Amino acid sequence: MKTLKKSHESDTMSNRIVHISVQLFSNEELARQVTEECQLLDIMVTVLLYMMESCLIKSELQDEENSLHVVVNCGEALLKNNTYWPLVSDFINILSHQSVAKKFLEDHGLLVTWMNFVSFFQGMNLNKRELNEHVEFESQTYYAAFAAELEACAQPMWGLLSHCKVRETQEYTRNVVRYCLEALQDWFDAINFVDEPAPNQVTFHLPLHRYFAMFLSKAVKCQELDLDTILPDQEMLMKLMIHPLQIQASLSEIHSNMWVRNGLQIKGQAMTYVQSHFCNSMIDPDIYLLQVCASRLDPDYFISSVFERFKVVDLLTMASQHQNTVLDSEHERSMLEGALTFLVLLLSLRLHLGMTDDEILRAEMVAQLCMNDRTHSSLLDLIPENPNPKSGIIPGSLSFESVLSAVADFKAPVFEPGGSMQQGMYTPKAEVWDKEFDPVMVILRTVYRRDVQSAMDRYTAFLKQSGKFPGNPWPPYKKRTPLHPSYKGLIKLLHCKTLHIVLFTLLYKILMDHQNLSEHVLCMVLYLIELGLENSPEQESDEEESAGGQERCHDSWFPGSNLVSNMRHFINYVRVRVPETAPEVKREPPASTSSDGLAASQSSRRKSLQRENSGTAQVFSLVAERRKKFQEIINRNTSEANQVVRPKTSMKWSAPGATPQLTTAILEVKESILSLLIKLHHKLSGKQNSYYPPWLDDVDVLIHPESSRYCHGDGMTAVERILLKAALQSRLNKRIIEEICRKVTPPVPPKKISSAEKKALDKEERRQKARERQQKLLAEFASRQKSFMETAMDVESPDADIAMEVATSEQHVSEAIYDCVICGQSGPSTEDRPTGLVVLLQASSVLGQCRSSTEPKKLPTTEEEQIYSWDTCATLHDARLSTLQRYFKDSSCLQAVSIGWEGGVYVQTCGHTLHIDCHKSYMESLRNDQVLQGFSVDKGEFTCPLCRQFANSVLPCYPGNNTERSLWQSHSNKCMQDLVQEVEDLQEQLGTFPVSISSETNLSKEMESVMKDIKSTTQKKYTDYSKSPGSPDNDFLFMYSVARTNLELELVHRGGNLCSGGASAAGKRSCLNQLFHVLAMHMRLYSIDSAYNPWRKLTQLMQDKNSELVSEELPEVPVLYRDVSSLLLIQILTMPQPLHKEHFTCIIKVLFTLLYTQALAAFSVKCSAEERMAWKESGALKKNTSSGEKSWEVLLGHVISELSKGKIYEEQETEELTVVNPDSVECDLQQFCLPFLRITSLLQHHLFGGDLPSCQEDEEFTVLASCLGLLPSFQSAHQFTSASCLDWPVPAFDMISQWCSELVSFSDTHPDQVKMLLMQEPKWDLPRLLQLPENYNTIFQYYHRKTCSVCTKVPKDPAVCLVCGTFVCLKGLCCKQQSYCECVLHSQNCGAGTGIFLLINASVIIIIRGHRFCLWGSVYLDAHGEEDRDLRRGKPLYICKERYKVLEQQWVSHTFDHINKRWGPHYNGL
Repeated sequence: MKTLKKSHESDTMSNRIVHISVQLFSNEELARQVTEECQLLDIMVTVLLYMMESCLIKSELQDEENSLHVVVNCGEALLKNNTYWPLVSDFINILSHQSVAKKFLEDHGLLVTWMNFVSFFQGMNLNKRELNEHVEFESQTYYAAFAAELEACAQPMWGLLSHCKVRETQEYTRNVVRYCLEALQDWFDAINFVDEPAPNQVTFHLPLHRYFAMFLSKAVKCQELDLDTILPDQEMLMKLMIHPLQIQASLSEIHSNMWVRNGLQIKGQAMTYVQSHFCNSMIDPDIYLLQVCASRLDPDYFISSVFERFKVVDLLTMASQHQNTVLDSEHERSMLEGALTFLVLLLSLRLHLGMTDDEILRAEMVAQLCMNDRTHSSLLDLIPENPNPKSGIIPGSLSFESVLSAVADFKAPVFEPGGSMQQGMYTPKAEVWDKEFDPVMVILRTVYRRDVQSAMDRYTAFLKQSGKFPGNPWPPYKKRTPLHPSYKGLIKLLHCKTLHIVLFTLLYKILMDHQNLSEHVLCMVLYLIELGLENSPEQESDEEESAGGQERCHDSWFPGSNLVSNMRHFINYVRVRVPETAPEVKREPPASTSSDGLAASQSSRRKSLQRENSGTAQVFSLVAERRKKFQEIINRNTSEANQVVRPKTSMKWSAPGATPQLTTAILEVKESILSLLIKLHHKLSGKQNSYYPPWLDDVDVLIHPESSRYCHGDGMTAVERILLKAALQSRLNKRIIEEICRKVTPPVPPKKISSAEKKALDKEERRQKARERQQKLLAEFASRQKSFMETAMDVESPDADIAMEVATSEQHVSEAIYDCVICGQSGPSTEDRPTGLVVLLQASSVLGQCRSSTEPKKLPTTEEEQIYSWDTCATLHDARLSTLQRYFKDSSCLQAVSIGWEGGVYVQTCGHTLHIDCHKSYMESLRNDQVLQGFSVDKGEFTCPLCRQFANSVLPCYPGNNTERSLWQSHSNKCMQDLVQEVEDLQEQLGTFPVSISSETNLSKEMESVMKDIKSTTQKKYTDYSKSPGSPDNDFLFMYSVARTNLELELVHRGGNLCSGGASAAGKRSCLNQLFHVLAMHMRLYSIDSAYNPWRKLTQLMQDKNSELVSEELPEVPVLYRDVSSLLLIQILTMPQPLHKEHFTCIIKVLFTLLYTQALAAFSVKCSAEERMAWKESGALKKNTSSGEKSWEVLLGHVISELSKGKIYEEQETEELTVVNPDSVECDLQQFCLPFLRITSLLQHHLFGGDLPSCQEDEEFTVLASCLGLLPSFQSAHQFTSASCLDWPVPAFDMISQWCSELVSFSDTHPDQVKMLLMQEPKWDLPRLLQLPENYNTIFQYYHRKTCSVCTKVPKDPAVCLVCGTFVCLKGLCCKQQSYCECVLHSQNCGAGTGIFLLINASVIIIIRGHRFCLWGSVYLDAHGEEDRDLRRGKPLYICKERYKVLEQQWVSHTFDHINKRWGPHYNGL
């Protein structure tokens, strides 16, 4: 015991104790023995009591001065830190054993002590309403209070209740109820409570009330106890109902903002009270207790108590104006709604009044699903645990899963186009909306008021969709489970005069348009009337004259208490108390009050009407009535008549300030509830005589009233449904309805509106109009936005214009016109005022991740599986460049290849243009903007002013005409030799740019600055490849490689080939044309020495200069080793722009001859010696035929014979290749040439416009060749060979001999390298992320204990790169290098600034992009399609292939920045 006492000093101590005690007490045998021999229960309860006694304070509830009650102080550490938890948890644990619980429930002394303990929590954390100042300090003690009641009171209660399930346990219930009532009586005495609760106070903690309620419920539901035998007397019931009722009224006050000065915490309490983990131990028992009290107390007393507690008694007057002494007028409407809603809840809920556990579970689930679609885990969390454990372990009870499948459909996780991930959701089935949607249950269970609206919106949408009702429906009326016989008394509430007077008054006020009434009020009034008709006590006989009306008729409102007959009772005059200023005062009381105004049928009832003229006592006599009843009950209960009754206290807190004098006026009403309903129907429909009794046309309506046409609808439908039910219940009602309808109803007289009301109405009208205007504007915006999205984003419209108007410009338009999205002006781009494209520049290593194998690599999940990067595109290109640099001259090496496979710069645009000067001022304004942006303006980042897409630079549009784009004239007649010469001449005129660079224009400045941006986008190591740092060759290489990177990436986006043709999505966003101009302008600043110009080597035969070989320096790279696509870009970018189509074609033809020769040489190396001999001979035979230069056999033979002169074929590999048939040679050659043709076709498409033709994969070569003008048109397809595309500028054999001789001379010195450099890898597969295993556990088990290879520790937050499989420490300081943490460092090395990491302990993927990062989401979902972030729920997770595809797609298309919205800076700390 000492240890236990001490335990509340240290957290670790308590945890350790529980670890031991839970094992001790979980064994029933042991627990029973300890209980019997060591008085364990006594010790536990005493220790708990002793523990709580250390933090008690005096209760201020009710009577602050004289209260004797003490409660726990929720601010104490003991409660704040849940220090009592280990003791309570052991106690709950031990009570789970039947034998121990039995002992507890039989031991009266223990029960008394326990109730004593519970009463310490009764009334804790009292809230007092602040009326003047806002509280300075919002205390958060309510967390501790709610936790304490749940843990220390409710949990043990549920434990005890679980043993009171059968008839034999009746005695236990009697014991608990008895001691509970004793404790409650003591409590009432201690706080000095008589009948009026103190104003402006509320406590949400009444554990004694809740014990009492829950044991009562159990007694009736499971033990078949007679309720009346365990209920206390009426006086006690009246006291019992006060505090729970006070809570309900306070909830309404809090939601009406009357407690706003108490701060947010009071709203927090109101929400926690109804929240799913607390509701079944708090609001449900409270409402049940009120239902029990209501079923046993006088209904008039109960109803008037409710309206008095809700402070709306003064509002219930027929007068158009009234004085409310206890409530500001702005709160009246919501408090009245609150009171009526509470009555509806009280009378409709059957949670403890007859529903089975399965029905409860179903109702709870439907309510939650109607508010919103829910994930499986949130549903599990939202459905209260206790009456129905979700595990479904109770035998005979339906399990959670089976109910779920009965009421809901599963929506698999989908992807919205915006990129936000949806989880797997459950949504209500259509028949649930149709039959089971229960607004009452939804209201009870909503924590936020907006959820009720959400449920109604979803219901409306369902009705519209299914065509059941087009307008705005009202909440549907749902039939209730029958009441348990013990609670039949509850029906009396619906049939008491007080309620009928209230309903009549409210209907009249709504009809007369009095202020402070809303549609919600009407809805609840009709709901209550309908409840009354559904639950009429006994069928009244129509003939019965209401003689019973004479009994104690304290007023002359209604003759009896049955709603069915009271509905038809006409009320002629009503006496009201009104302020002297009210319009009613001026009206003279009528002289005659005989039965003139009544219908003839009414006079047949010969009911004397003489009493009517005194009008009636108005409802505010209700308060007096309630006091009278209270006195009666007390006198009946206690023999002494001198019982103290507290004086009327309601005036004590009336509003200060002089109230105007009230006078009495008599109001002519002449209506009954039925006539009011019919007039309401007219008012709602806006038409006179809109109601026509349906049974006059169709008698069936009365026989089958459950027609579905009345189930869903608005107010009119509800009125029709009620009138039909009234007619069904009594023939008299039916007759009277018909009569009222026969009389043509005169229009409602216009009201005299006082100026103040008029102002209020005008204001409301103005607001309404403003709201409508706003809606209209919003709708217009939405439609504009939609049409904008359709044009700007690629909403599946392949035929949409290329976003650049440039592409659509007609042939005769000479200048492209651009719209500036900032200043809105249109015009051409000029040198002085250039326009630019909004672009995002990013470094990318996606291309470098291509591998030659088609099988994607798997993420390693065992020690054996490892990933090596030796076969990636980037590695092979790097190796090739360094080999070339070893043997050849550096400057020529840097023109023989392209870089940018890793860290290449990718340029993409959203397609919007702006003036560059406008952009500068836009950036200035962003810089001065203090709003926290998700991007860094200092780094030049911004969002496009129109579409908000992320961008970081502006690419100037080149001014000038577009006529060149339309140069699709037939091939010019100039011969090849002339064109070759022209190209050479054009290359010679360096610097003669149409825009002269010497004079600095705005345009050239901008082009320079964007070039700087492009350079600074990627890291230095990706731009410097030359042996002499800073050499101009580096820049030259970098610039044409940028063009190459963008072309290659576009190819990847198109799926790796051009079969689909057309201007695909990538084409629409492409800014290659503008990019080319910028690159070309800079490339032409570097002159190529004419002696080294590769063009000459390709088009002229050189004299052999032996002198060259003598020189010490390294030779140039042989032409056959050069990358043809790089040569193409060099040629085109060093020509003056714009380029002529014929020159472009000429360059391609020349380069194709080189490419073809390379293909033949590469093929010859792969053959065996015998095959080579065979090819050589067969080629030699055909050499002299006319088409020798266009036959691959001849050319191959020639290549082989030329190369045989050197040591190229000498060392023969052991592996012999199989004999190759001619067809496969042709295929091999085509495959070798295809990558070049694709790049060239894309380039042609961007430079000269024109669509790409689409084709089958096997004819791609032919189609592209003819598109590029390589194929002579007369060639028919079936006998097509790739060689027929050749067009040699000089005799083929001489040219080939010249090219081969370079290799021969190289092979003399380095025979081992010759072959390796010839064999290039033409075919790359598309870039892919690593393949992940099906089950997440596989990854988790391998990685979460794995040691880091850098610091050899097990990381706290392990992560793995999904691009290359590297294992890294997230946020680990151990692997930090120069202030960069490992993930950031890796993202720079592996992805040039883009990293995709899977966090092992969270199953989430994070993306690092430059200096920002974002949480992407998870690609592993559980069986219900939900993520399990941080693995909190511990469910098995499986790969979601669609999500992974989306991730890969975003990586390849470089769209992380656009699709994911929540970016934040990582400060290199990841």
